[in-house]
Amino acid sequence: MCHRTATIDGYEIFYREAGHADAPAVVLLHGCPTSSFMFRELIPLLADNYHVIAPDYLGFGYSDAPPVAEFTYTFDALAKLTSGLLDYLGLNRYAIYVQDYGAPIGWRLALQHPERISAVVTQNGNGYEDGFVESFWTPVWAYAADPGPDTEPAVRAALSVEAIQWLYTHGVSDLSLISPDTWNHDHALVSREGNDEIQLALMRDYQNNRPLYPLLQKFLRTSEVPLLAVWGRNDKTFGPAGAHAFARDAKDAEVHLINGGHFLLESHLSVVEGYLRGFLGRVLS
Repeated sequence: MCHRTATIDGYEIFYREAGHADAPAVVLLHGCPTSSFMFRELIPLLADNYHVIAPDYLGFGYSDAPPVAEFTYTFDALAKLTSGLLDYLGLNRYAIYVQDYGAPIGWRLALQHPERISAVVTQNGNGYEDGFVESFWTPVWAYAADPGPDTEPAVRAALSVEAIQWLYTHGVSDLSLISPDTWNHDHALVSREGNDEIQLALMRDYQNNRPLYPLLQKFLRTSEVPLLAVWGRNDKTFGPAGAHAFARDAKDAEVHLINGGHFLLESHLSVVEGYLRGFLGRVLS
């Protein structure tokens, strides 16, 4: 696996790359509050058969993180830079693997260039109103509707080390499988000066992903792109209804619920790899 950067629209974007450039491409799009670090163990497992690219979005991981006074952080903006990286790499056909924040990034890529998408894999990444767990999302919607001192503390608390640890450990029956490196790594990055404001800006913008869902669903119906939903059934942010919903529009959608939580690769890597290899081998061969 190689660790590279590219200058896209004046910003340094970090990405991990593995596999042969002539192999079918798979783009891994990470969640929040993590980075391409979440794919560190999956990438080598796919590299024998696929050209794997895993970027860090602006403001995440090892990519540049300009302050909010210098860059307007929206999902549109992050998707534009991600698309620019894929153009820079010359990728004109690729599968997307999306998780959490990776879903709205991936949906924008698909809607911008539907002809480029060879397959979709969603791992706890919503594309429907189904699956939003009310107890988690109600404070986010309230903050987006009325940002201020009454609504901000509830969402700012999500940046604490305890909250990030919860994201990794809830819904997992064997906690010894989850390395503390995960939440400590993520917390260190969101604790950098000014990064809290970046994360809050994206929380405010998350509501603007929801109007894309009907467009995504139409894309799934009309393109008949192959889709795999592999989902932690115990996730208390994106519930299993979000996985089942894809079967309404994606032709022959393959849906698997696994007895894990939000960051499924940390506890069930081999299970996810098995489903992923079978799916990609069938649809990209």
